[in-house]
Amino acid sequence: MEDAYFIIPARPRWKKPRCGKCGKICPGYDRKSKPRLWRSRGIGAIRIFIEYAPCRVSCPECGIRTEKVPWARHDSRFTEDFEEMVAYLAQVTDKTKVTRLMGISWLTVGRIIERVVAERQDSNRLKGLHRIGIDEFSYRKHHRYLTVVVDHDTRRVVWAAKGRGSKTLKEFFKLLGPTGRKELKTATIDMAGGYIKALKENVPHVEIVFDRFHVQKLASEAVDKIRCSLWRKLQGSEEGDVIKGSKYILLKNPWNLTRKERQKLAEVQRNNKQLYRAYLLKETLAKALDYRQPKRAREALDEWLAWASRSALKPFIKVARTIRKHKEGILAYIRDRLTNGLAEGMNNRIRVISRRAFGFHSAGPLIAMIFLCCGHIELKPALP
Repeated sequence: MEDAYFIIPARPRWKKPRCGKCGKICPGYDRKSKPRLWRSRGIGAIRIFIEYAPCRVSCPECGIRTEKVPWARHDSRFTEDFEEMVAYLAQVTDKTKVTRLMGISWLTVGRIIERVVAERQDSNRLKGLHRIGIDEFSYRKHHRYLTVVVDHDTRRVVWAAKGRGSKTLKEFFKLLGPTGRKELKTATIDMAGGYIKALKENVPHVEIVFDRFHVQKLASEAVDKIRCSLWRKLQGSEEGDVIKGSKYILLKNPWNLTRKERQKLAEVQRNNKQLYRAYLLKETLAKALDYRQPKRAREALDEWLAWASRSALKPFIKVARTIRKHKEGILAYIRDRLTNGLAEGMNNRIRVISRRAFGFHSAGPLIAMIFLCCGHIELKPALP
């Protein structure tokens, strides 16, 4: 049984043709072109098409273009209502379900999303930026990355591009322009050298804030390296049995430990002073970052750096060097209490978007989906 459909003839209300790209009134010709069909939203299983024979126009800016029609976007064979519905469904479900619900292909869904985002995206999103968060996202194997910039004040993604590091972030500052760069005050990042370089070269006046999570992560990784080293050395002995099963206990927050876990930690304290010293270094760093007064926090961090440097624990000596190098950016967190958690949270949302689509082979469709779902684009398609 063939699908039922209706074809509705239509024509623009305006008398003079307009450029399909810029919308300006232009001289038209080639009126005897063949009729075209634009698919509109259907009624149940009935498909509806709009029929019209557009002419070509000679635009002084865009060149030879197809005439603009009021019911569809340029270079699209679907009406705006149809595309709005597709984009809305892509916000709330995976692309496979969208293809089944709307009866279109996977690639068509991606192209529709790109057109909708290009039109509905806020053109002023890069204006008035004061506090930004920068992070990278791995969207495919073999080191395929995106750089994502979020606005801490509006809590939305304002820019994304393929690649990572200094070269990629420079494109953002170039797009921002001299006025936009001057308005920037704060940038939260992890300790990636490429982003630091781009910030210092393009916006040297901006205060760099290093995320607390990444600072504490360095200490947690140092504890785990020491635990693994001691386990390999003491495996099979009584001291090795004490270390066995202590990984997550050593990394866990003290207030979250169960009674059994506290007993295990006490055994580590009695039997392996070196590992327990590493644990204390990790917890002392966390307490230093808890201080609200910048002066007291600086004193506590200096004390920690001195202790870590003379601890005779190589992983912590290395961590101390890293923290000393980035000390001012770490102390900036104490003053502003600003973290890169927003950018990390956006990364988690982007990961869900990517997995929901079973991965993306190219950066363009993924960036369009990021702006659609994380760029505050509100779509409210009319009910059929």
